[in-house]
Amino acid sequence: MRSSRNKTIDIDEISGAEYLSRCIRWDRDDAPDDVTDSLITGDSFEVMKRLPRGIADLVIADPPYNLDKDFNGRGFKRSSDEDYAGYTGEWISLVLPLLKKTGSLYVCCDWRSGSVIYEVLKKHLKVRNRITWQREKGRGAKSNWKNSMEDIYFATVSDEYTFNLDAVKQRRKVVAPYRKDGKPKDWEETEDGRFRNTHPSNFWDDISVPYWSMKENTAHPTQKPEKLMAKLILASSDPGDLVFDPFAGSGSSLVAAKKLGRHYAGIEQNEKYCIWAEKRLEMADSDSTIQGYADGVFWERNSAPVRR
Repeated sequence: MRSSRNKTIDIDEISGAEYLSRCIRWDRDDAPDDVTDSLITGDSFEVMKRLPRGIADLVIADPPYNLDKDFNGRGFKRSSDEDYAGYTGEWISLVLPLLKKTGSLYVCCDWRSGSVIYEVLKKHLKVRNRITWQREKGRGAKSNWKNSMEDIYFATVSDEYTFNLDAVKQRRKVVAPYRKDGKPKDWEETEDGRFRNTHPSNFWDDISVPYWSMKENTAHPTQKPEKLMAKLILASSDPGDLVFDPFAGSGSSLVAAKKLGRHYAGIEQNEKYCIWAEKRLEMADSDSTIQGYADGVFWERNSAPVRR
């Protein structure tokens, strides 16, 4: 028995059969050409070959890092940098035809896989930046530093791309408010306190990794927070654009896209993860809130006001 406050989504294949039936199966001959607002069950490397060209305004990819990892019975084995570069180059070559000429690509990685991914990315796209975000969680080590950071590479197809600066500003508390002629300078007084909306940097320390009492939490071993996905989506797409995720996992990117008025399409091979993603997409119909994002700004961790 788990606590009534534990909201972790962990539906099995039998109980989740209805959710799985909502997915597109690409092992059938009647697979539709239009995959807008759909989750596809299948092998990304095979499915991407059959998708329409130029459908995506934004791609968010969270491929398996170069680590030994079990994904609900499907293992990913750590390989040499050369082999992982080959793996990365293969999926990127399949993603590129799906991106529009004005499209952007974000790739999640860790400190080890990131160096390999960067070398592959720069051969195919224009690499714009590397975002580092604080995971907060992480296992300690006796003879090494605790690993509590991950990276996201930002790349574009061309020099013409979307970047909505005002949509991703961060609201920070003002510690030492400065006034000019008796009026606040570059900050505002609100019912919640004194705040300043700051330009986003490439270091994000305001992300909370999903945990058991959060509605978005699932039993997926490497789930990304909706707030993390929301930043990428708001910055690099417009309402009505299509966000594509070739490694959808438990659906964080798809759910965030839906909540923010974007279309989405994703691929996930593991059927249990597809069930969890579809459950979350259903929940988004009645709850479009994103933890830490309110009033059109991203709040510092644990500082967003409660709206009733």
